[in-house]
Amino acid sequence: MTYERFEQLPVWQSAIGLARQIYALTSGPAFRRQRSLCDQLERAAVSVSNNIAEGFERGTTQELLTFLYIARGSAGEVRSMLCLMETLPGFDDLKSEILNLKSEAEGVSRQLRAWADSLQNSKIPGQRYLTEKARKATRAREEREKFLDELRALRERAASQPQPVFNGGSGE
Repeated sequence: MTYERFEQLPVWQSAIGLARQIYALTSGPAFRRQRSLCDQLERAAVSVSNNIAEGFERGTTQELLTFLYIARGSAGEVRSMLCLMETLPGFDDLKSEILNLKSEAEGVSRQLRAWADSLQNSKIPGQRYLTEKARKATRAREEREKFLDELRALRERAASQPQPVFNGGSGE
């Protein structure tokens, strides 16, 4: 499926969901005395979706990849802070929420990795480079490759068929 807007991306939607859940967590009383942790956790959570959006809007596959890895790093940062919170006093009542959020952050990270892996092998340099001339050239290349594949298949079938034997043309 081709996405025209970053808001349509399932991974962006997951990242926004993660950020919403982080904001819900940090609005609780446990964070009243942990402002710096709260601020950093919120910024890292928002950074995931923001970097997906920025990379998507940049228009090149290479820049998108760069921002997907930055987003993945931010998801790791969220997980790291959640791991820290598990060990700090004052967050004991939030163990279940923290565990769920770590799982959500890990899921976003896996989605980002899968998308990045698929883009690594992409021949398309990005939306910015998709002019009508480039689209025509891509179509022509794909049609040429398809024709050559069909030609190779015909040759392979012909080579595997028994060849008729001729007796030298004496007509007898």
